[in-house]
Amino acid sequence: MTKPSYTALAASLPASVPFVSPDTQQRLRGEPYRARLGANENGFGPSPNAIKAMADAAPECWMYGDELSFALRQALAEKFHISLDNIVVGEGIDSLLGNLVRLLVEKDTPVVTSIGAYPTFNYHVAGFGGKLHAVPYKNDHEDLEGLAEIANKTAASLVYLANPDNPMGTWHTGTAIMEFVDQLPDGCLLCLDEAYIEFAPEGISPEIDVNDQRIIRFRTFSKAHGLAGARIGYGIAHTELISAFNKVRNHFGVNRIGQAAALAALADDEWLDQTIAKVTRAKAIIADIARDNGLTALPSASNFVAIDLGRDGEFSRKVVEYCDQKGIFIRRPFASPQDRCLRVSAGPDAELQLFAEVLPQALRAC
Repeated sequence: MTKPSYTALAASLPASVPFVSPDTQQRLRGEPYRARLGANENGFGPSPNAIKAMADAAPECWMYGDELSFALRQALAEKFHISLDNIVVGEGIDSLLGNLVRLLVEKDTPVVTSIGAYPTFNYHVAGFGGKLHAVPYKNDHEDLEGLAEIANKTAASLVYLANPDNPMGTWHTGTAIMEFVDQLPDGCLLCLDEAYIEFAPEGISPEIDVNDQRIIRFRTFSKAHGLAGARIGYGIAHTELISAFNKVRNHFGVNRIGQAAALAALADDEWLDQTIAKVTRAKAIIADIARDNGLTALPSASNFVAIDLGRDGEFSRKVVEYCDQKGIFIRRPFASPQDRCLRVSAGPDAELQLFAEVLPQALRAC
């Protein structure tokens, strides 16, 4: 019996996903989590206006969504005072990363990232045969100097940087980001992932001229707007690069209900402000929980907090597993030495209280 003949590249790749979802982990453990604090979702939920928009759009879901996401792109263009042609909408940042890599990366194309940074980016680079060069973090921050050095040494075509950072929650100033861009080699594009930017202090997001062809910035409705399940994000860049996405993207991939939700969420500044305030309060509670257990919470410009356990990755793994057994879903960074930390998402008081009860038990047991 014959079987499909996979490409050599596909045959060489593992059949795995960058993240195991909390839903899969719940199925494996046989019961739902009591506290879902590991995926950096927005446990405070989306705007009621977004929920209503989704409900209103549901009877129309027999129709394909607008392949241009015109109304949403128009609203985003007005918000940022740019042209519609500077904006691409996609199925979350994950999908946009895949299309960006598809446009720029082929076999052995040099690409630069940080060791332990967002693994979905690495997944896409591997999927198109790129050669990934990874730089260690420096003092729990992505090392801008080190990234620039390797990018120049390898003549990289693409550099990935998250600001604020995931998984540490640390950040660089907008000024530092632009100085970093000036250090990159000619023809190198900076992919600036700003998934958590709504939670960041003023001055973190750099002032970028959309005519600057050295940068594309990605943002999402998954975090601050509470629409992770709707899968909708967007990119902002020079019109030539944005137009190139039309060569490779899934033109009907952004669903009709998601577009309606994002448009309503974008218009609800009051709900967004309330959410940011709730996240700020929740991060302070997480920091208090850490301090009560003799631990250190790293400053965070995101919607999660990295808690330094002061030990090694093996210890943090055991703590995460203990919490999982008690129904508390948290995560930890993947790479050393950042894997010494726990990563706990901001969430409702009741879930943080459960974490506060289980953490000291986990520390004692481990």
